Amino acid sequence: MSELVTGDAVVLELRPARLPSRALAAAIDLAVVFCVFMLVSVVVGIASVTLDEAAVAAIGVALFLLVLIGGPIAVETLSHGRSLGKLACGLRVVRDDGGPIRFRHALVRGAMGAVEILMTFGVVASIASLVSARGRRLGDVFAGTLVIRERVTAKRSVAVPPPPPWLVGRFSQLDLSAVPDELWLAIRQYLTRMRQLDPGVGRSMAARLADEVVARTGIAPPQGIPAAAFLAAVVHERQARDARRVFSGGRGSSSAAPVPLGGAAESAGGLAGFVGFAAPAGTVAPAVPGGADAPGGSGASAGAAGSGGEEQRGAGGSSAGFAPPG
Repeated sequence: MSELVTGDAVVLELRPARLPSRALAAAIDLAVVFCVFMLVSVVVGIASVTLDEAAVAAIGVALFLLVLIGGPIAVETLSHGRSLGKLACGLRVVRDDGGPIRFRHALVRGAMGAVEILMTFGVVASIASLVSARGRRLGDVFAGTLVIRERVTAKRSVAVPPPPPWLVGRFSQLDLSAVPDELWLAIRQYLTRMRQLDPGVGRSMAARLADEVVARTGIAPPQGIPAAAFLAAVVHERQARDARRVFSGGRGSSSAAPVPLGGAAESAGGLAGFVGFAAPAGTVAPAVPGGADAPGGSGASAGAAGSGGEEQRGAGGSSAGFAPPG
């Protein structure tokens, strides 16, 4: 990966092409150019049988300059750096600042290419490309250009880890309209890479991101919930809202009632199901309300949920399950 700085002080991350891909693209271009040159030479030779040797030699030099040198220059200028060989190999010629090349860049590259590729059979170009840190030949150095890879192997996307089951639907009353897209992207990147981070660094990043979400929503999460679990639950709620909006055609739909939380011990125990967290010893994860293991079926589950909500409201929490910001 190479970082290029544009005239507007914007950093571009580009992948310079190396010698193998450039050599393959050059071989394809040379094969096409030589085929065209031989075809044109045969046609011109048949048409100039009545001319003397001096005229035939002049025509041969003109064909060499027009086809073998002028042809690649014209192709790179008109295609903005994408010849047939580069198109087949997924390469492109750009300026040092990342912009498209113009005629003067293609002219310098073509003139130097006649010396370092045609006259030396590519030896000079290969040595210069191997020595250069960004794989540039002499024509690129003098023209101020760079050959980059346009087609990059797509990386497998990593799914955001799900929140604990008892946090699903917990933040259905939360207003997420004030959270910007940049913050959502930062949260997603953290959740997908938190296993690769140092534990201390990961906790500090999660706390900072959670503080930014709280500052924009105005409501703090209940006590006892780690910042990473809170972020995963908020992201899950946003994805659920987007899915409902898409499948309902933009019409509002009723959201699931928030699941009340128990005490701090139950909150710590429920983290055992979250990716990257382990519950403290001696804690038991709470059963999911309405599940198959809940005694008394749906009636008992509803009663348990109601009593839990009354206890939490009695302790000072709101009906939506949020604690007022400290």
